[in-house]
Amino acid sequence: MDHGFELRRIVTGHNDKGRSIVTLDGPPSRRIGNLRDIWNEAGHAVNSTNIEDRGAHPVTLSPVPGGSNFRWFMVPPADPSLSEEEYARVVKERFAAMGAAHEQPDTSRHPAMHKTETIDYIILLSGNVTLLLDDDERDLKPYDVVVQRGTNHAWVNKGTEPALLCAILIDADVK
Repeated sequence: MDHGFELRRIVTGHNDKGRSIVTLDGPPSRRIGNLRDIWNEAGHAVNSTNIEDRGAHPVTLSPVPGGSNFRWFMVPPADPSLSEEEYARVVKERFAAMGAAHEQPDTSRHPAMHKTETIDYIILLSGNVTLLLDDDERDLKPYDVVVQRGTNHAWVNKGTEPALLCAILIDADVK
């Protein structure tokens, strides 16, 4: 369910003469549920003349070693028609679809808890959402920023409107 959020992605690059051009203009190529990958880099060497759509690769939760993911995601309000068991099943399927079943080491607090070997910069763009941690939580309002440093966490929407977030995930050796 999109809840009316449209995402237009404009990607720049260079033509064969080295002049700057737009290489992509349109919606992201890939999605899983309410998550859309905008761009992913496969390491530190960025080739700005390559016209490959780096958002068209399969959606994974974590970037490749040395890489980064740039995405937006929506956290919908709780769906009262889903039982706790059904919700846990849907969440588990989505993490598996992103190749991230192994990134859910402890879901005892919430079915969407997960931990990645990344440093993430996350901005809440609209709505309200709660960041759950193992032993803490914080309610966020629009424009709040989270620097997520490889800790087990989940995003929960206790309100009635979808929450829209933007995130940059950078592969890291977090301790």
